[in-house]
Amino acid sequence: MPQEAYSYHKPVMLRECMQGLNIKEDGIYIDLTFGGGGHAKAILEELTTGHLYAFDQDEDAKSNAEKINKSSFTFIEANFRYLKRYLKMYGIKEVDGILADLGISSHQIDEAARGFSTRFDADLDMRMDRSGEFTAKALVNTYPAEQLQDVLGRYGEVRNAKTLAQAITAARINREIGTVEDLKQILSRYAPKGKENRYYAQVFQALRIEVNDEMTALEEMLGQAVELLKPGGRLVIMSYHSLEDRPVKNFIAKGKAKGEVEKDFYGNITKPLVAVNRKPIIASAEEIKENNRARSAKLRVAEKK
Repeated sequence: MPQEAYSYHKPVMLRECMQGLNIKEDGIYIDLTFGGGGHAKAILEELTTGHLYAFDQDEDAKSNAEKINKSSFTFIEANFRYLKRYLKMYGIKEVDGILADLGISSHQIDEAARGFSTRFDADLDMRMDRSGEFTAKALVNTYPAEQLQDVLGRYGEVRNAKTLAQAITAARINREIGTVEDLKQILSRYAPKGKENRYYAQVFQALRIEVNDEMTALEEMLGQAVELLKPGGRLVIMSYHSLEDRPVKNFIAKGKAKGEVEKDFYGNITKPLVAVNRKPIIASAEEIKENNRARSAKLRVAEKK
């Protein structure tokens, strides 16, 4: 695929994702995170009588999808947590493969107005779905300190989460925290010396996950995905941090995102998936050199029993 096709977002581990899906030309496949369409276009090239349904809640992704004029392609403007609901509308009860490239696209990070990046000043927005009303600005200005601490600690793994939460709630008494720079001014006083950018990234990650309810959506999607897969169907999921990877790993190993074990009458663990790769697949050194985002990517592939 030509390089210009990736101007929006270069797909990570494209070849490995395609191998993981093990595509059949007449199969039905789901791309849960369409984005710039890099993975979707590669899947479509492999299909003859098959069909690809792609999900994304981002309006920019919708614009990208409108450029694909193929009868074998259907774009669904929705969060992947509604996977079964929308496929039911199209009469789809089972599929041959499901792909999800989790996290945030490079395009979303680079678009200053979205407020995802610490590099640009903008309103604290961070909504994946811009039709939603809840923003990062609302979060930092309304959450009680205890709730802020929980978000920062759980989703950002911020070590001084309690101190920072108290600082944020104290600062907003005098003036609304409205922009990226407003928040960074507070964070700068509590960031470890020499590790300021990492600290900012942890905090912004935590806020983004909470604003978009990403972890709950992921758990809901996993449960629906396994119900939709045919026996022998493949689940291919790429994550970029341990918070995402952990529930995926648990779900493949134990059938539950939180890692609880269910056993049948005979004491055997009941799990619907089998891991295709014992360890997560990581990007090659060459790909990481070309695309820095690939550095933290972990790809897990599982097959429905």
